[in-house]
Amino acid sequence: MTLERGDVVTVSDPFDDNETRPFVIVNTDDHPFHGEQYVALTLTTRTWFDGTLPLTDDDFVEGGVPDDSFVVPWGVASPGGGVIGERFGEIRSSTVDDAVDALTTYLR
Repeated sequence: MTLERGDVVTVSDPFDDNETRPFVIVNTDDHPFHGEQYVALTLTTRTWFDGTLPLTDDDFVEGGVPDDSFVVPWGVASPGGGVIGERFGEIRSSTVDDAVDALTTYLR
């Protein structure tokens, strides 16, 4: 299954081998290994992190997540297909753009 920008999926948790956590795919089709490896930002349910971006039902084009969640723009991962699990849905492109814009503030 090839994922697209905005897809929300579970990925093996990089901090706990026995857990998964949701991520949103943020790379474009121009990514060198699109379909095999992705650039993704983690989602969290923790409300006390400054700088996270809240997700609402309106942010989803399709599906959703079971709990109130926030995009963590500094929580970058590059998962390959072997660690990607369930797909929850798709976030609007404008919401993904906002998350990527927030990420780039940490990189300039």
